[in-house]
Amino acid sequence: MDDFEVTDEGAVRSTLSSFVEYASTPGEEAGVVAWFEERLDEWGFETVTWEADATVLAGHPSFPDDPGEIDVDGRPSVAGVLEVGDADAGRTLVVNGHVDVVPAGEGSWSSPPFEATWDGDEVTARGAADMKGGLVAAAFAARGAVERARGRGFDGRVVVEAVAGEEEGGIGAGMAALASPYEFDRDACIVAEPTELACVTAVEGSLMGEITLEGRSAHAATRWRGESVLDHFERVREALRAFERERDEAVTDARYDRFPIQWPVNVGTVRAGEWASSVPAALSAGVRVGVAPGESVADVERALRERLRLVAEADAWTRERPPVFEREGIQFEAAAVDADEPIVDALRGAMRSRGLDEEPRGVTYGADSRHYVEAGIPTVLFGPGSIDQAHFPDETISLSEVRAAADVLADAIVEFLAEE
Repeated sequence: MDDFEVTDEGAVRSTLSSFVEYASTPGEEAGVVAWFEERLDEWGFETVTWEADATVLAGHPSFPDDPGEIDVDGRPSVAGVLEVGDADAGRTLVVNGHVDVVPAGEGSWSSPPFEATWDGDEVTARGAADMKGGLVAAAFAARGAVERARGRGFDGRVVVEAVAGEEEGGIGAGMAALASPYEFDRDACIVAEPTELACVTAVEGSLMGEITLEGRSAHAATRWRGESVLDHFERVREALRAFERERDEAVTDARYDRFPIQWPVNVGTVRAGEWASSVPAALSAGVRVGVAPGESVADVERALRERLRLVAEADAWTRERPPVFEREGIQFEAAAVDADEPIVDALRGAMRSRGLDEEPRGVTYGADSRHYVEAGIPTVLFGPGSIDQAHFPDETISLSEVRAAADVLADAIVEFLAEE
């Protein structure tokens, strides 16, 4: 494949600089979506916009059952479409990214989080890696690939999606998967998440919920008259650690061998007691459990409930007052794509030609890819930047890696459109 540079350094740098200066935290995406739509128009894309319907999303197991708990108002998503030849006679490839970013506390940053702070080749800003750098790479890759494909007589279509609400379960992408905003079918998708220029064919899911426990209060001076809920929570924590260890041994996937813990179980919040001079009588703990590719959230929930039942049976107090688990918020299903899918072949070929390690990997985080996979659209992850930078202070990405990702994506797009 010919060496092909899709853009110049100055264009990528200026676009990324403007992009990251939007504080597009959840619910505040409209401004940056409008800005991105204007860029797509300037670059010759036909644009499509949509907003999510909370009633539709509530029917999906990833989202709360109550539409009122899903914030969709004023949160549009946008896509740009470029066509080559007889587009309907060829393939359609979506390259997807999200515009929303997690909040940034300025006190923990060495520079303002919503200003592009450059240090040579690197820019620091919230969203630089997760994942505005990937969206910039996708847009420039699509432009360059289509220009090249037109010169070779290919047919097909490239769609660059900029969606809202990924950090809240995939509001924009989930809607696009459940009720397509397009008048054409989609054959495959690449999500430009920060994979460090690696080919990711599996994403982990997660079960989110709350465990509650009941004790009995008493004055601290006569604490033996009470029943401290903390003692019973210690047994729950030990059971969760054992649950994690056993799952790590029993549930295997070679794409996850590099991780010290493949399916993490994390207690993220604990609230107990009301007063230092009282025995704590109630406790609630927020829990996240990793879900492996090939498992469902429901599978893991059943196993967790069984483990909690065993904890309850081991003590007279909890036999009468067992720990209770309830799902809360957004659930992330795991998702995977076969390594022999045409989109994976195209991406790996492009990576190989650029000297990158093409071996498919899994990641322990969730992504919008799961919505497209569930809709029957083979989806792989590939993008610049590292997940180690995501959600952290001083989030940074290198310009050279964004440009490298654009080159690989352009090659992959051409390769995918060229296949019959």
